[in-house]
Amino acid sequence: MADLNSVVAQLRQERSRVQQDLDRLDRALQALGTHNVGSSQSTGSRGGGKRTMSAEARARIAAAQRARWARQKGTSGRAARSLSGGSAKKGKGKRTMSAEARERIAAAQRARWARVRAAGR
Repeated sequence: MADLNSVVAQLRQERSRVQQDLDRLDRALQALGTHNVGSSQSTGSRGGGKRTMSAEARARIAAAQRARWARQKGTSGRAARSLSGGSAKKGKGKRTMSAEARERIAAAQRARWARVRAAGR
């Protein structure tokens, strides 16, 4: 058991020595003006700030997104490029309701309102 206690004591000494070394390194980095002292990032990584992207990169990303939208909507080619604002949209189109269906819905709604008015009297 005495052996184990001495090993633990040595490990604690080593830990305190390493901690002192780290503290000295942190102070040196602060003196040099590094902003990420104490963080998990390495000193070679970017510290932050606004990331910029070239116009070509934005165009590639936009084209890829348009292609994804086109695949999802089931269109392709030129129609995919005009999805955002063009009227040359191909595909299913807007669903319409027959005149008979609209009349049935209107009649049902009139009947509902008639029941509401009758219950209010």
